[in-house]
Amino acid sequence: MKRIRLLIEYNGTDYVGWQRQKNGRSIQQEIENCLEKIFKKKIILYVAGRTDSGVHALGQVAHFDVLDEKIQINKLHFAINDILKKENNTITILESKIEDKLFHSRFSAKKKTYLYRILNRKTRSHLLKNRVWFLPANLDLKKMKESSELLVGKHNFNAFRSVHCQAETSIRSIKKITMKKKENIIDIRVSGKSFLHNQVRIIVGTLINVGKGKWDEKKICEILKSKDRKEAGETAPSCGLYLEKIFY
Repeated sequence: MKRIRLLIEYNGTDYVGWQRQKNGRSIQQEIENCLEKIFKKKIILYVAGRTDSGVHALGQVAHFDVLDEKIQINKLHFAINDILKKENNTITILESKIEDKLFHSRFSAKKKTYLYRILNRKTRSHLLKNRVWFLPANLDLKKMKESSELLVGKHNFNAFRSVHCQAETSIRSIKKITMKKKENIIDIRVSGKSFLHNQVRIIVGTLINVGKGKWDEKKICEILKSKDRKEAGETAPSCGLYLEKIFY
């Protein structure tokens, strides 16, 4: 038995998310269909982190097991990409390689970094459609950075998770949050071992309220203490979110 690891990039705009669903095309389904054509058998993918509809990935990781095959595993991604292209997918397999049998794409991960991109100017960009959150408002990046530091560390993030989140506990640890603006693009990176459903997007929506001057920095502590989703900011649009990198 061989355990194969895939490094995956995708534009999630036209998909219902990573997970296979009945109501539309998923990233998982499209890749598994390709693997079934190549190996002539049903293949199940195990992923590092599920992404929602419209969310993108620069470095998603998934693995699967197959019996010993004559296929050159280090060239497998080329074969998958050929099939994906024929089906008009916006998915690219960047790498395929054999892993240790103890490796697990989700449970072996030590840290994940999500990138959230904001287009902060007065006019829209058709070139960046569905790839950023367009915000024409004036934002105080310094206050946003100062507020984000209050979220770093181990906290109860119940106010920062979707009402549909099924995690047993809302205790999570954020290792780092960084913000950088280059020309009209604001990049917000959030790193941690694991995240609640919509946690990063709610964090971004909350920090935007600080940047607009609607809230001061103290509001972050109040939101955390409340443990109430209604107290936090809006859930930022999925189009600006990227699963950037998984660290093992």
